[in-house]
Amino acid sequence: MSEIAKTPDPPYYAVIFSSHRTEGDNGYGAMADRMVELAESQPGFLGMESVREGLGITVSYWESLESITNWKKNAEHKEAQRLGHKKWYSSFRVRVARVEREYGI
Repeated sequence: MSEIAKTPDPPYYAVIFSSHRTEGDNGYGAMADRMVELAESQPGFLGMESVREGLGITVSYWESLESITNWKKNAEHKEAQRLGHKKWYSSFRVRVARVEREYGI
């Protein structure tokens, strides 16, 4: 994912997922691809940006707190979370923020 997400005028919400991976793929790549595909189909999803260079950071953008809650409760996403805890991440943090201002070129 190398594009900067095209988001609407604020306000909207950002979910910031910062992580350190464990060694090996162990099915991670396929699940990550599926989670992007699934997130893109969720009501309220606005876009996503992701990078991994040791520390991984994925920021997903959402219309509302309700859309974030519904994404967190999605059954496939819950299974990915379970596997992440069990085998893919040695540490992670999730932060939810309201975007008040945006600018750039």
